[in-house]
Amino acid sequence: MKDALHIAEKNIRRFIAFRALFNARFYYPVFAIIFLDFGLSLDQFAILNAIWALTIILAEVPSGALSDLMGRKKLMNATAALMVLELAVWAFAPQGDPDRLFLWLLINRVLSGLAEAAASGADEALVYDSLKKAGIEDRWTRVLDLMTRWKSLAFVGAMVTGGVVYDTQLQHKLLGLLGLEMKIDAAIALRMPLYLTLLSGISCFFVCSGMIDVHTQNNMQNKNPIKDSLKQTLRAGRWILQTPFALAIILLGAFADGVCRMFITLSSEYYRLIHYPEFAFGIIGSVMGLINIGLSPLVRCLVERIHLTKIWLWITVLGIVAFFGIQRFIPFTGLFFMLFLNVAFLLVSFLLSDYLNRQTSSDMRATVLSFKGLALNLSYGGVGLLYAFFLNGLQQKEAGVLSSDELFRASSHWFLPFYAIGMILLLIATYRSLKGRKG
Repeated sequence: MKDALHIAEKNIRRFIAFRALFNARFYYPVFAIIFLDFGLSLDQFAILNAIWALTIILAEVPSGALSDLMGRKKLMNATAALMVLELAVWAFAPQGDPDRLFLWLLINRVLSGLAEAAASGADEALVYDSLKKAGIEDRWTRVLDLMTRWKSLAFVGAMVTGGVVYDTQLQHKLLGLLGLEMKIDAAIALRMPLYLTLLSGISCFFVCSGMIDVHTQNNMQNKNPIKDSLKQTLRAGRWILQTPFALAIILLGAFADGVCRMFITLSSEYYRLIHYPEFAFGIIGSVMGLINIGLSPLVRCLVERIHLTKIWLWITVLGIVAFFGIQRFIPFTGLFFMLFLNVAFLLVSFLLSDYLNRQTSSDMRATVLSFKGLALNLSYGGVGLLYAFFLNGLQQKEAGVLSSDELFRASSHWFLPFYAIGMILLLIATYRSLKGRKG
């Protein structure tokens, strides 16, 4: 038991470090800009993002099945190796020839999507299994709490650092304040966020190499991994469909996550329309990350102590309040409504991870968690397509009369009824499945 406890504690530390490093992407504050500054057009950027999302959707569940069959540590090592490769391809991509550059970044997006898919489910399953073997699986929500705090802290550091190393004018001003006269090479500054993220990827590789997988009974002596992966996928999918509670959790989580995440993606436009200057966007993102550190223990307490149905009611109410306030576009103070959305988003993440890990057997845990990831991505993509469809319809109806800001203001009114009606209908449909469940 002492050995099992030692392994569990070691895996916890490495899991937290992995999540923090994997999500510390120094190019996030300049994500769209850096692609364009490399020499891509806006439509090429959109195509590459679509390919990235499609790669995740196609690889999500098969990677979870392979994790259950081959071993979680192998998938974690593969994740870290893919992260290093994706960043190396991007960091050293040649500029000058647009077609050649597009090909390099296409490879980067595919590798990035495969890394995201490989990580989905494998890390949680590995750690939860070691906790269960040590008899301390009730500590899982505390692990999620710690992970969220460290990941948020790493996100804040990456946002601030990435923005600074990319902005040559800001660097010159800072150096001037220190009395130093140095010329910053713009070509190096362009790639500096990528170099830093590449270092994070290399660190991830060393973190993953020290993880210990206690789930060894099915580790692959299988002669046909593709066939076995397909069987495992079908088995997990059948279990979800035949387990009303798991299906209810995934459906509710996918819908709430998809709608909240869609608006969070559009948040920079919202901040601009409530009169925040563009330089403040990175600061707001960093502050939100710091707030998550404080919110995480509160969210953990709610998940552990409150009846599950009540928590979903809280998520519903928080989203409704958030979207009601957001559509009013209150100058400056409208930012507080994004906090309500953030709390709802955090609650969904905690609930899905906690309950699905507890409910699922070890031999298909990573596959089920991958189905969860697939459901979240499909929901987000579906909401995005629906939003684009109605936005296009509004543009045609108004015949170009509305500006982009006016279109966004008009479209923001769709989120409240869509979220409220969707969540209420899902709660009614899943009430029997959730009834009697406690944290």
